[in-house]
Amino acid sequence: MPRTGVLTVWLALIAAIAVPVVVAGFSPYLAWRSPIYIAAGFAGVIGLGLLLVQPLLAARVLPGLTAMNSRMVHRWVGITLIAMIVLHVGGLWITSPPDVVDALLFRSPTPFSAWGVVAMWAAFAAAALAALRSLLRWRFRLWRLTHASLALVTILGTVVHAALIEGAMETVTKAALCGLVLFACVGALIRLQVWDVKPRG
Repeated sequence: MPRTGVLTVWLALIAAIAVPVVVAGFSPYLAWRSPIYIAAGFAGVIGLGLLLVQPLLAARVLPGLTAMNSRMVHRWVGITLIAMIVLHVGGLWITSPPDVVDALLFRSPTPFSAWGVVAMWAAFAAAALAALRSLLRWRFRLWRLTHASLALVTILGTVVHAALIEGAMETVTKAALCGLVLFACVGALIRLQVWDVKPRG
């Protein structure tokens, strides 16, 4: 791909993530919120943006990156994603512990809470599976299917979680980002054919 094409792809990816974050920064919902609550909210928005990057890295479709570089960046983006989840939940815990407890116990009256909790635990499980890969000694294709399945649950749960929340994120940019995340996820699953677990003869 020509250098201008590579630059265009990366600028488009950055814009897809940055625009919803910037627009959310001008939301009137932030006017009466505490700094910790705002930081927790933006950690969630950034986490949603990182979910757009992860499938593209896994499928190795981002130009300018070798297969090895894609794996390395995928690993570090995954670590960053886990950090954003911890900051998101931790900040909400500080500002309203009872709400977080209700969400974790699946007794919250708000439907988006359950989707967020499911996505969180799936993300933690996917990260643990990645960290323990060498110890588990699973066949690569079985490991990849399990990891991808957990990632899919994370993405679907997060998208529904974000879609149901009426908060700082602006409706159109949120819908666009969620749509891109789903599109990238489906495209990566098809490209990698993760359902094929038969060993090659």
